[in-house]
Amino acid sequence: MITALDISTSALVAQRVRLNAIASNLANMSTTRDENGEIRPYQARFTVFQTDEELQTAQGAAGVKVASVETEQVEPDYKYQPDHPHAIQEGKWKGYVAYPHINTTAEFVDALEATRAYEANVGVIEISKSMSQQTLRILV
Repeated sequence: MITALDISTSALVAQRVRLNAIASNLANMSTTRDENGEIRPYQARFTVFQTDEELQTAQGAAGVKVASVETEQVEPDYKYQPDHPHAIQEGKWKGYVAYPHINTTAEFVDALEATRAYEANVGVIEISKSMSQQTLRILV
């Protein structure tokens, strides 16, 4: 019973990390500077999950953990805004501003999927807790 709680807890933690990455992507959709103040658009983050071998049952169920949070390496979106303070001053993209390449629709779909997975695991925790309580009632 405890293993089921551990597995669901690992999923809750993993989905929380995923939602944090999605929230960061949506919050930085218009960010044209990096943390050092250099003119460089934000690069979207995404999570990579892997099976957590430490949380396995004899029946084959396993937990999940975040293997890494990766940064997408994609070309930014360019918008022609020659008066913008972050506009490129020379070269092919002169007068354009580089914005992060973030697909809002895909981010919202990912957020919904992560939320549903989170809710499903909360449901599993509630059912496991209820089963434990019923088992204790039978034994007492």
